Amino acid sequence: MAGEVLHEERAQLTPEILDRHRALSVMIEELEAIDWYDQRIQASDDQALKSILLNNREEEKEHFAMLLEWLRRNDAGFERQLATYLNMEGPIRDVENSGRVASSAAPADAGAGSDGSLAIGSLRADRGGAGR
Repeated sequence: MAGEVLHEERAQLTPEILDRHRALSVMIEELEAIDWYDQRIQASDDQALKSILLNNREEEKEHFAMLLEWLRRNDAGFERQLATYLNMEGPIRDVENSGRVASSAAPADAGAGSDGSLAIGSLRADRGGAGR
């Protein structure tokens, strides 16, 4: 892939990892574009130009949302996290104590999660809400 930044040798990566890398790379680009549009919209005094830039920024958000949905459908770890945190009420950090945390099916091999993690759970110490 042109302009690709991989941290491991391409031959060691599966097609699924390469596709996820593509999606994540484009998501980063879409978020960057949204930020650039926001800055240009705020800096411009020309209302016609602002209108065009606003339209373009909203299209970048649409592109990001489509990629996020693709990622949710293709990565169980992202699906669990999105199910836990999206569309919730109240403080975001409190969701872990609210009982709303999406259940995660334990993989057959308890030593490794299907998402490539070690499946060791949270490393945050429970301090009775300290630091929140």
